[in-house]
Amino acid sequence: DTVKSEVDQKRIDEVFANQKKRALALRNEKLKERKLRLKKLQIWIEKNREAIQHAVNSDFSKPKSEVDVSEIFPALNELKHAIKHLRDWASPQKVDAPLTLLGTTSYVQYEPKGVCLILAPWNYPFNLTIGPLISALAAGNTAMLKPSELTPNTSALIETMVGELFPENEVAVFQGDAETAVALLAKPFDHVFFTGSPAVGKKVMAAAAEHLTSVTLELGGKSPVIIDETAKLQDAAEKIAWGKFLNNGQTCLAPDYLLIKKGLSDQFIPLLKTAVQLQFDHELKGFNESSDYARIVNEKHYQRLNDMIAEAVEGGATVEMGGKSDSESNFIPPTILSNVPDDSGLLNDEIFGPILPVVEYDTIDEAIDIINNKPKPLALYYFGRSNQNRDTILNNTSSGGACVNDCVLQFTHTNLPFGGVNNSGIGKSHGRYGFLSFSNEKGVLRQRVGLTPTKTVYPPYNNKVAKLIDAMIKYF
Repeated sequence: DTVKSEVDQKRIDEVFANQKKRALALRNEKLKERKLRLKKLQIWIEKNREAIQHAVNSDFSKPKSEVDVSEIFPALNELKHAIKHLRDWASPQKVDAPLTLLGTTSYVQYEPKGVCLILAPWNYPFNLTIGPLISALAAGNTAMLKPSELTPNTSALIETMVGELFPENEVAVFQGDAETAVALLAKPFDHVFFTGSPAVGKKVMAAAAEHLTSVTLELGGKSPVIIDETAKLQDAAEKIAWGKFLNNGQTCLAPDYLLIKKGLSDQFIPLLKTAVQLQFDHELKGFNESSDYARIVNEKHYQRLNDMIAEAVEGGATVEMGGKSDSESNFIPPTILSNVPDDSGLLNDEIFGPILPVVEYDTIDEAIDIINNKPKPLALYYFGRSNQNRDTILNNTSSGGACVNDCVLQFTHTNLPFGGVNNSGIGKSHGRYGFLSFSNEKGVLRQRVGLTPTKTVYPPYNNKVAKLIDAMIKYF
């Protein structure tokens, strides 16, 4: 069952007011206190690894090892990275002055934004709640979290964890459905971090605009994977099988559709089918019996995905890999389709499930046109060994991020910015980029006392001043 509860408006108001006061105090806190919070969070996760595995597995049958790889490891990696680099990130950054401001000293000071709201999704319910929290705490903020009601076991565990580690005036969790999110968004937060669909992202942005609140929106879209004639097909098959069917395809940056050079499909699809079988059903008991294969999160998404398959097949698509679904366990097997109609939902809407449509192209320019005729994706993947094709694709498409000869890994790189562009998101996260998202980069200029270059162009604007201004415009 999902979490459904009446909105506790009184608690929202009280916690927000208390966090507002606490946020002011945190501005003068020493960095060692921030690091201590992060360290406490790290220790809790390490000690409660089995509890996290059990909670996520209980929500949608996610294999425990997959929880380790995609939920626990990224969170711990982010924590260790933040603890190690926080002093460098938070230190004022000196900047050079132009000649017209000779004698001044300038620097960028990083200050916490204040009270932050984190609206988390269900697909990686632990990782995508804790990741933004790490950045918010590293930057010196307070935070109010709303985990997803679609993964109630993980949300309950997060509430327990936060309750054990932090007072409510620093971090607080609010359970509930969309009504709770709406009530939270009505408050004048200093920053909102949302992970979810573009449709809901628009509503979050509209609500934030009422208070001119800054936002980080991590959305999704149709992330393409391109294979050209120079690719090593076996290697590509293994990596795409993992990147696509990890988490049952419920990954915002998973390959959403495959563009492959005409003539390679007959070679590649059998390799991809074998790779999927070896990874997710190596004992050949059937994917529905495999302990390595997750499930769709709920009946609504299960039905949506089945409808997309049915529509494509009715339109003439060929099922290269697939099989019988099971509504009782929200099971959909890994599904690969070719000859998918251009107007089908599979090629126009974000899939967010274990279905991969395969589309052939003649030239790289044709593949680029297909990508550019869709909203900008969160990720783009290229498999091949042609530097020319790689550069042509990267220079003529726009995506939040890209990965060459692999999938999904860019998310785990703490020194790379992660986020979308336009339809796939606004703002960046992870590592220093996450710290900056939750910080105000305040420019500070310190002027000397007495005669300064600026005083030479104060009014009255006589001939001498006019000549100085002319020289400034001409030479500086």
